[in-house]
Amino acid sequence: MATCDVCGKNESMPYNCRHCGGTYCGEHRLPENHNCTGLHNWNDPKGVFDSGFDDSVNGGGKSKASSLSDKLPIETGPGGPLAYFRGNMTYTFLALMWLTFLAQILVSTIFGSGAMRFLFVLTPQNPEYVWTWVTSIFAHGGFMHIVFNSIVIFFFGPLVERYVGSRKFAILFIVSGALAGLSQIGIQIVEGVPPAPFGGVLGASGAALAIMGVLTILNPNLKVYLYFILPVPIWLLAAGTALISVAFIGGGAAGAGGIAHAAHLVGLVVGLAYGEYVKRTQNIRTQNQFQLGGGPGGPGGPGGPGGPGRGRF
Repeated sequence: MATCDVCGKNESMPYNCRHCGGTYCGEHRLPENHNCTGLHNWNDPKGVFDSGFDDSVNGGGKSKASSLSDKLPIETGPGGPLAYFRGNMTYTFLALMWLTFLAQILVSTIFGSGAMRFLFVLTPQNPEYVWTWVTSIFAHGGFMHIVFNSIVIFFFGPLVERYVGSRKFAILFIVSGALAGLSQIGIQIVEGVPPAPFGGVLGASGAALAIMGVLTILNPNLKVYLYFILPVPIWLLAAGTALISVAFIGGGAAGAGGIAHAAHLVGLVVGLAYGEYVKRTQNIRTQNQFQLGGGPGGPGGPGGPGGPGRGRF
């Protein structure tokens, strides 16, 4: 039996909103009745969905596009081809991570490690390769690296996406990941650029730490099972990650152990800052722990291990 995310009522036949991913009773199933984040994606601030009639009947003619998505030559509304991505950006990014990891293996096998680095690794030798600012977020340094990052994003991502909406979640993921990577190679440049083919950064840990930072602000007492065993509040996990990163950076070892500590710290700070902005501007209802089987805790299962290393070559 599921629980309504708004009123807490137990429902044997709950409604799942396809726009925000929440679970609701019959009274709160409509988007306008549960403050659905998807309402913002409709460009409908009053919470009344478009009837489908010609706008000219109101004398206003065709309204001016109010966002970039309105200017695209394809339908971006809930009935269009991009409707699937509303509420599913977390899983879309996870799929892109694994597809990129497979592409890394294929490119390295066929064309060599140099080609792989050229396409996927953000390096201090070539920061002008702007495509690597993004591709390095989805690329990873090994199987366990991508597994740990996937666990964190899988459990934490849907919660943040539900709070802020799919579009803002996507921007947060890309921007925080890129800033984290650029910060790490910036530290490497300050410390002295290593000779090629050494140095560089890749992985989604910066974005994962940003997601954790948002949750730390919006729901600091959220219980997370560290390595699936030890229950700790997420604020303590974030604080521990920050202290470790600061200690290594301050000791001149920002990339010690193959872990990009600068990327971790910057990703976390971006998430904390954005979480504070969301807290001040939006009315967010949060829960205190994950629960198996969905309900108010969001996706099933305990929280992931938190803050795995962002791989470094």
